[in-house]
Amino acid sequence: MSETRKTHAVTVAGVTRQLPLFEVAPGVTIAILNILGDTEFVQAAAGELAARLPGDAYDVLVTAEAKSIPLAHALSVAARKPYVVLRKIYKPYMGAAISAETVSITTGIPQTLYLDEKDHALLKGKRAALVDDVVSTGSTQKGMRAVMEKAGAQVTLEAAIFTEGDPETWQGFIALGHLPVWLES
Repeated sequence: MSETRKTHAVTVAGVTRQLPLFEVAPGVTIAILNILGDTEFVQAAAGELAARLPGDAYDVLVTAEAKSIPLAHALSVAARKPYVVLRKIYKPYMGAAISAETVSITTGIPQTLYLDEKDHALLKGKRAALVDDVVSTGSTQKGMRAVMEKAGAQVTLEAAIFTEGDPETWQGFIALGHLPVWLES
């Protein structure tokens, strides 16, 4: 990381990280959480989320690839619940995949989320907890909900390590903290 890059400190379950700040659109800066490879932080976050998610309220954890996969895995182990990853690229081995389109703040371009054919039975008629690392605009959540509806699953919980942006947007969301958005005026 650039020595001159500004950061924003976050702490989860006693584990502190300095998140680098990046301008993602003209005049809009966010703190980037990248949990890939950060086992200590992932384990801390998964433990905290597992304690906050009522185990009798969901059957399956669902996340979108890629950065939140380690969180879903660790949460799956802690909660003793299966997890499903919605992919962003269709591969032929995924068979009759279910899909929905979304736009992420970090990519800024339309993406499609795909549910692998092998996971249809795991979700049909089940209660799903949607999990992400950071929820900012809600577009990925919207795409995940659309896939769950098409798969015949009921979304009963939504959780993330952090929410971002307007805190009022995330009422009822289970999160360990909130990240600000810096707007240049």
